[in-house]
Amino acid sequence: MTASQSDHILRAARDSLAHQRAGGRRRSIGLRSAELKRQHVAKKAARIAMAVGVVLVAAMALGLVIDGIGLVGLLLTILAVIGVVGFFATYPRLKVPDLATINRGDVRTMVGRTQLWLEAQAPALPAPAVRLVDQIGAQLDGLGAQLEGIDASQPAVAEVRSLVGEHLPGMVESWRRIPTHLRQEERGGRNADQQLADGLARISGEIDQITRQLAAGDIDALAVRGRYLDYRYGDALEGDALADNGALPVRLVPPVEKT
Repeated sequence: MTASQSDHILRAARDSLAHQRAGGRRRSIGLRSAELKRQHVAKKAARIAMAVGVVLVAAMALGLVIDGIGLVGLLLTILAVIGVVGFFATYPRLKVPDLATINRGDVRTMVGRTQLWLEAQAPALPAPAVRLVDQIGAQLDGLGAQLEGIDASQPAVAEVRSLVGEHLPGMVESWRRIPTHLRQEERGGRNADQQLADGLARISGEIDQITRQLAAGDIDALAVRGRYLDYRYGDALEGDALADNGALPVRLVPPVEKT
Protein backbone atom coordinates (compact mmCIF):
# COMPACT_ATOMS: atom_id res chain seq x y z
CA MET A 1 0.00 0.00 0.00
CA THR A 2 1.44 3.37 -0.99
CA ALA A 3 1.68 6.45 1.23
CA SER A 4 -0.83 8.32 -0.95
CA GLN A 5 -3.32 5.50 -0.57
CA SER A 6 -2.90 5.55 3.20
CA ASP A 7 -3.41 9.33 3.23
CA HIS A 8 -6.56 8.93 1.15
CA ILE A 9 -7.97 6.39 3.60
CA LEU A 10 -7.19 8.59 6.59
CA ARG A 11 -8.84 11.59 4.91
CA ALA A 12 -11.92 9.51 4.23
CA ALA A 13 -11.99 8.48 7.88
CA ARG A 14 -11.77 12.09 9.03
CA ASP A 15 -14.55 13.14 6.62
CA SER A 16 -16.77 10.36 7.88
CA LEU A 17 -16.21 11.41 11.48
CA ALA A 18 -17.01 15.04 10.63
CA HIS A 19 -20.21 13.92 8.94
CA GLN A 20 -21.21 11.90 11.99
CA ARG A 21 -20.50 14.86 14.23
CA ALA A 22 -22.59 17.25 12.17
CA GLY A 23 -25.64 15.11 11.59
CA GLY A 24 -28.33 13.63 13.75
CA ARG A 25 -27.41 15.55 16.87
CA ARG A 26 -29.75 17.68 18.88
CA ARG A 27 -28.69 21.29 19.15
CA SER A 28 -27.10 22.38 22.40
CA ILE A 29 -29.04 24.72 24.66
CA GLY A 30 -25.93 25.69 26.61
CA LEU A 31 -22.15 25.78 26.65
CA ARG A 32 -21.83 23.05 29.27
CA SER A 33 -23.84 20.48 27.34
CA ALA A 34 -21.91 21.42 24.18
CA GLU A 35 -18.70 20.84 26.11
CA LEU A 36 -19.84 17.36 27.16
CA LYS A 37 -20.67 16.59 23.55
CA ARG A 38 -17.24 17.75 22.39
CA GLN A 39 -15.60 15.54 24.97
CA HIS A 40 -17.67 12.60 23.78
CA VAL A 41 -16.72 13.27 20.15
CA ALA A 42 -13.05 13.60 21.08
CA LYS A 43 -13.13 10.17 22.67
CA LYS A 44 -14.78 8.79 19.54
CA ALA A 45 -12.10 10.38 17.38
CA ALA A 46 -9.39 8.77 19.50
CA ARG A 47 -11.03 5.36 19.15
CA ILE A 48 -11.41 5.81 15.40
CA ALA A 49 -7.78 6.86 14.97
CA MET A 50 -6.63 3.86 16.97
CA ALA A 51 -8.86 1.44 15.06
CA VAL A 52 -7.85 2.85 11.66
CA GLY A 53 -4.20 2.66 12.67
CA VAL A 54 -4.58 -0.98 13.63
CA VAL A 55 -6.21 -1.80 10.28
CA LEU A 56 -3.51 0.02 8.28
CA VAL A 57 -0.64 -1.53 10.25
CA ALA A 58 -2.19 -4.97 9.82
CA ALA A 59 -2.58 -4.39 6.06
CA MET A 60 1.01 -3.19 5.67
CA ALA A 61 2.36 -6.06 7.74
CA LEU A 62 0.41 -8.53 5.64
CA GLY A 63 1.70 -6.85 2.49
CA LEU A 64 5.28 -7.27 3.65
CA VAL A 65 4.74 -10.92 4.45
CA ILE A 66 3.06 -11.87 1.17
CA ASP A 67 4.88 -9.27 -0.96
CA GLY A 68 1.88 -6.99 -1.54
CA ILE A 69 -1.81 -7.27 -0.81
CA GLY A 70 -2.95 -6.54 -4.35
CA LEU A 71 -6.10 -4.83 -5.51
CA VAL A 72 -8.37 -7.17 -3.58
CA GLY A 73 -6.40 -6.60 -0.41
CA LEU A 74 -6.55 -2.83 -0.92
CA LEU A 75 -10.31 -2.95 -1.38
CA LEU A 76 -10.68 -5.08 1.74
CA THR A 77 -8.53 -2.64 3.68
CA ILE A 78 -10.66 0.30 2.55
CA LEU A 79 -13.83 -1.57 3.50
CA ALA A 80 -12.35 -2.43 6.89
CA VAL A 81 -11.46 1.24 7.49
CA ILE A 82 -14.93 2.38 6.46
CA GLY A 83 -16.44 -0.26 8.72
CA VAL A 84 -14.47 0.67 11.83
CA VAL A 85 -15.01 4.39 11.20
CA GLY A 86 -18.75 3.89 10.82
CA PHE A 87 -18.95 1.70 13.92
CA PHE A 88 -16.90 3.88 16.26
CA ALA A 89 -18.47 7.09 14.92
CA THR A 90 -21.89 5.68 15.85
CA TYR A 91 -21.13 3.78 19.06
CA PRO A 92 -21.07 4.37 21.90
CA ARG A 93 -23.79 6.99 21.71
CA LEU A 94 -23.84 9.94 24.06
CA LYS A 95 -25.89 8.76 27.00
CA VAL A 96 -28.64 11.03 28.24
CA PRO A 97 -28.27 11.41 32.02
CA ASP A 98 -31.04 9.93 34.11
CA LEU A 99 -32.74 11.79 36.91
CA ALA A 100 -30.76 9.93 39.57
CA THR A 101 -27.38 11.11 38.26
CA ILE A 102 -28.12 14.69 37.17
CA ASN A 103 -27.28 16.24 40.52
CA ARG A 104 -23.99 14.39 41.05
CA GLY A 105 -20.50 15.79 40.60
CA ASP A 106 -19.41 19.42 40.65
CA VAL A 107 -21.55 22.36 39.58
CA ARG A 108 -20.13 22.39 36.03
CA THR A 109 -21.03 18.72 35.59
CA MET A 110 -24.47 19.17 37.14
CA VAL A 111 -25.30 22.06 34.81
CA GLY A 112 -24.10 20.14 31.75
CA ARG A 113 -26.09 17.05 32.66
CA THR A 114 -29.22 19.11 33.27
CA GLN A 115 -28.83 20.78 29.88
CA LEU A 116 -28.31 17.42 28.15
CA TRP A 117 -31.37 15.99 29.85
CA LEU A 118 -33.51 19.00 28.89
CA GLU A 119 -32.31 18.78 25.27
CA ALA A 120 -33.43 15.16 25.15
CA GLN A 121 -36.90 16.07 26.44
CA ALA A 122 -37.38 19.12 24.21
CA PRO A 123 -38.86 17.31 21.16
CA ALA A 124 -41.82 16.15 23.25
CA LEU A 125 -42.50 19.47 24.97
CA PRO A 126 -45.06 22.07 23.86
CA ALA A 127 -43.61 25.04 21.96
CA PRO A 128 -43.84 27.58 24.84
CA ALA A 129 -41.99 25.15 27.11
CA VAL A 130 -39.28 24.58 24.48
CA ARG A 131 -38.60 28.30 24.28
CA LEU A 132 -38.30 28.46 28.06
CA VAL A 133 -35.98 25.44 28.09
CA ASP A 134 -33.72 27.25 25.63
CA GLN A 135 -33.77 30.32 27.85
CA ILE A 136 -33.02 28.31 30.97
CA GLY A 137 -30.17 26.52 29.21
CA ALA A 138 -28.45 29.84 28.53
CA GLN A 139 -29.13 31.04 32.07
CA LEU A 140 -27.55 27.92 33.54
CA ASP A 141 -24.24 28.67 31.84
CA GLY A 142 -23.96 32.01 33.60
CA LEU A 143 -25.15 30.63 36.92
CA GLY A 144 -22.77 27.68 36.74
CA ALA A 145 -19.81 29.95 36.02
CA GLN A 146 -20.62 32.07 39.07
CA LEU A 147 -21.01 29.09 41.38
CA GLU A 148 -17.64 27.62 40.43
CA GLY A 149 -15.93 30.22 42.61
CA ILE A 150 -18.14 29.66 45.64
CA ASP A 151 -17.58 27.21 48.47
CA ALA A 152 -19.74 24.15 47.86
CA SER A 153 -20.88 24.25 51.50
CA GLN A 154 -22.63 27.60 50.99
CA PRO A 155 -26.44 27.39 51.32
CA ALA A 156 -26.75 29.15 47.97
CA VAL A 157 -24.98 26.28 46.23
CA ALA A 158 -27.19 23.68 47.89
CA GLU A 159 -30.28 25.67 46.91
CA VAL A 160 -29.23 25.93 43.29
CA ARG A 161 -28.47 22.21 43.20
CA SER A 162 -31.95 21.49 44.49
CA LEU A 163 -33.60 23.89 42.05
CA VAL A 164 -31.60 22.96 38.95
CA GLY A 165 -30.68 19.35 39.60
CA GLU A 166 -33.91 18.15 41.15
CA HIS A 167 -36.97 20.38 40.86
CA LEU A 168 -36.42 21.55 37.28
CA PRO A 169 -36.07 18.05 35.75
CA GLY A 170 -38.66 16.74 38.21
CA MET A 171 -41.22 19.23 36.89
CA VAL A 172 -40.63 18.20 33.28
CA GLU A 173 -40.65 14.52 34.18
CA SER A 174 -43.98 14.76 36.00
CA TRP A 175 -45.49 16.48 32.92
CA ARG A 176 -44.15 13.70 30.66
CA ARG A 177 -45.85 11.10 32.80
CA ILE A 178 -49.27 12.64 32.27
CA PRO A 179 -51.10 10.77 29.48
CA THR A 180 -51.13 12.77 26.27
CA HIS A 181 -54.91 12.87 25.99
CA LEU A 182 -55.18 14.42 29.47
CA ARG A 183 -52.71 17.25 28.98
CA GLN A 184 -55.27 19.56 27.39
CA GLU A 185 -57.91 19.09 30.08
CA GLU A 186 -58.20 22.20 32.21
CA ARG A 187 -58.09 22.26 35.99
CA GLY A 188 -58.42 25.65 37.63
CA GLY A 189 -58.44 27.37 34.25
CA ARG A 190 -55.17 25.89 33.03
CA ASN A 191 -54.17 22.66 31.36
CA ALA A 192 -50.99 20.67 31.97
CA ASP A 193 -49.10 22.32 29.09
CA GLN A 194 -49.85 25.77 30.48
CA GLN A 195 -48.89 24.73 33.99
CA LEU A 196 -45.58 23.38 32.70
CA ALA A 197 -44.82 26.64 30.88
CA ASP A 198 -45.75 28.66 33.98
CA GLY A 199 -43.56 26.52 36.18
CA LEU A 200 -40.59 26.81 33.82
CA ALA A 201 -41.07 30.57 33.64
CA ARG A 202 -40.94 30.78 37.41
CA ILE A 203 -37.81 28.66 37.57
CA SER A 204 -36.26 30.91 34.93
CA GLY A 205 -37.11 33.92 37.08
CA GLU A 206 -35.65 32.24 40.15
CA ILE A 207 -32.40 31.48 38.31
CA ASP A 208 -32.24 35.07 37.12
CA GLN A 209 -32.65 36.45 40.64
CA ILE A 210 -30.01 34.10 42.06
CA THR A 211 -27.63 35.06 39.26
CA ARG A 212 -28.14 38.76 39.92
CA GLN A 213 -27.50 38.37 43.64
CA LEU A 214 -24.39 36.31 43.01
CA ALA A 215 -23.17 38.91 40.52
CA ALA A 216 -23.61 41.56 43.21
CA GLY A 217 -21.59 39.45 45.61
CA ASP A 218 -24.50 39.32 48.01
CA ILE A 219 -24.04 35.72 49.11
CA ASP A 220 -25.19 36.40 52.67
CA ALA A 221 -28.42 38.03 51.49
CA LEU A 222 -29.07 35.06 49.25
CA ALA A 223 -28.69 32.70 52.19
CA VAL A 224 -30.76 34.87 54.55
CA ARG A 225 -33.66 34.79 52.12
CA GLY A 226 -34.08 31.20 53.14
CA ARG A 227 -34.76 29.73 49.74
CA TYR A 228 -34.50 26.16 50.84
CA LEU A 229 -36.80 24.59 48.30
CA ASP A 230 -37.98 21.68 50.39
CA TYR A 231 -39.08 24.16 53.07
CA ARG A 232 -40.38 27.02 50.96
CA TYR A 233 -42.09 25.01 48.28
CA GLY A 234 -42.87 21.72 49.95
CA ASP A 235 -46.28 20.44 48.97
CA ALA A 236 -46.82 23.50 46.80
CA LEU A 237 -44.74 21.76 44.19
CA GLU A 238 -47.45 19.16 43.85
CA GLY A 239 -50.08 20.77 41.65
CA ASP A 240 -53.56 19.33 41.55
CA ALA A 241 -53.92 19.37 37.75
CA LEU A 242 -55.57 16.25 36.43
CA ALA A 243 -55.66 14.69 39.86
CA ASP A 244 -59.27 13.71 39.37
CA ASN A 245 -58.26 11.66 36.35
CA GLY A 246 -55.58 9.78 38.22
CA ALA A 247 -52.78 11.45 36.31
CA LEU A 248 -49.58 12.66 37.89
CA PRO A 249 -49.54 16.39 38.67
CA VAL A 250 -47.19 18.83 37.06
CA ARG A 251 -44.65 20.18 39.53
CA LEU A 252 -44.99 23.90 39.84
CA VAL A 253 -42.76 26.45 41.51
CA PRO A 254 -44.56 29.31 43.26
CA PRO A 255 -43.73 32.91 42.47
CA VAL A 256 -40.57 34.31 44.03
CA GLU A 257 -41.14 36.80 46.81
CA LYS A 258 -39.33 40.07 46.35
CA THR A 259 -37.18 41.31 49.22
